[in-house]
Amino acid sequence: MNETQQLTIVTGASTGLGAAAARELARRGFHVLAGVRRDADADAIRSADIEPVALDITEPEQVAALAARVASDPRPLHALVNNAGIQVNAPVETLPMEQWRWTFEVNLFGHISVTQALLPALLRSKGRVVNVSSIGGKVAMPTYGAYAGTKFALEAVSDSLRREVAPLGVPVIVVEPGGVRTEMATRGIATANRLAAQMTPEQEERYGDLVQANNSLMASGTESGLTAEAAARVVAKAVTTRRPRTRYTIGRDAALITRLTRLLSDRMLDRVIATNLRRHYPKGAPA
Repeated sequence: MNETQQLTIVTGASTGLGAAAARELARRGFHVLAGVRRDADADAIRSADIEPVALDITEPEQVAALAARVASDPRPLHALVNNAGIQVNAPVETLPMEQWRWTFEVNLFGHISVTQALLPALLRSKGRVVNVSSIGGKVAMPTYGAYAGTKFALEAVSDSLRREVAPLGVPVIVVEPGGVRTEMATRGIATANRLAAQMTPEQEERYGDLVQANNSLMASGTESGLTAEAAARVVAKAVTTRRPRTRYTIGRDAALITRLTRLLSDRMLDRVIATNLRRHYPKGAPA
């Protein structure tokens, strides 16, 4: 494979795993089209082999412009890495419906939109689709209903797409990160606190300590997680391996949790999750 003659696309490349994956793929010789939303992010990531493109995956005009950019390039498209996403955490009862819809718009429908637009190019080049999911696509923690819902759905769409296009020469790979030291957790905690502030007093009594415990667990898991650069090397492996697996986990926590979902009953997994979460409840709070 002559990587210098091939394109890759990474969505959500402004910061974190997306930015690290764009740099790792560029280091390996690809010309990377890096989807960003702000001019400052474009300036930060631009290099000889990284070409920032304005891309909000929920905006059809920008998705169409990306497809046109690829169509105008004589180099084949080797891979589309669907990485963009947001983290929204709140109890099912309290999360406003517009937030449910927006989370699915970004974390699921946006990826489908980009994939539909780029599949003709990928089919021509026998390229591949790499969907960045999460361990949240395997197990849904409390307050993760919306986020995990999008990731479970992305896993299902990936399976369906793989079975549709593998016979046509296009592999579809899912990458499932656990804790990764990026800004996503910080933004997720801020969003969780903002949503918690909108709860009624009765909802606060029911779920306030749970939200705090989950924020603490999220911060702890991120702090002990892999660096974005280490995680990006797994994404690059999914992009470059000649015969890729259908799924790759990132981090020991992701590998462990994925294994537990296969071995434990729902009730037993509930107890494991509750025990792990109990350590993060505020002192004196019932867990």
